[in-house]
Amino acid sequence: MNDIQRAYYYWRNKRKFSKVGKKCRIYSYDLEVEGDVELGDYVHVRDHCKMRTRHKGKIVLKDRAQLSWNVIIECGEYVEIGENAALAEYVIVRDGTHLIYGTKEHWRFTPHVIKPIIIGRDAWIGSRAYVNYGVTIGEGAVVGVGAVVTKDIGPYEIWAGTPAKYIGHRTDDAPPHKLAEAKELIEKYGIRHDRRMDDE
Repeated sequence: MNDIQRAYYYWRNKRKFSKVGKKCRIYSYDLEVEGDVELGDYVHVRDHCKMRTRHKGKIVLKDRAQLSWNVIIECGEYVEIGENAALAEYVIVRDGTHLIYGTKEHWRFTPHVIKPIIIGRDAWIGSRAYVNYGVTIGEGAVVGVGAVVTKDIGPYEIWAGTPAKYIGHRTDDAPPHKLAEAKELIEKYGIRHDRRMDDE
């Protein structure tokens, strides 16, 4: 994509949001945004993403949040993607669903159960994961590929599976061989600098 195309898609997409922070990368040619969606600074949204709110719902992507290809976020009340949090390809986040318990009526005609979703800063949600209504995912947590998250996840915890279950903690109870691998890689390569912050 050349600079003229980037400028055009940025101009076209910026108008879809209720607020856009500085230096956001929203160059997608088919970005779908409906309702109240806010972007902080340095947010990156890739192609084929869909963000929809209904009623008084609001979606907020904090500074440096990232959505990879084909992410869907649907919101009836509130969804927050924390600072520097990342959602990988085909992740689905929905803060509501049709009422199915306590009635035999067809699900299409029942009220919605709606509860906010908070994904904490530095969290990483793996490809094709599904984040259910009412869930809070803590700072630095990691959700495995294809997981279905129905419960709160604590800071720096690792969860995977369907439904998602606790696998471990990124530092507190990590296996010795994983800690040794981390030490070796960090000593060899270091921690990468976030180039998006170069003008700060």
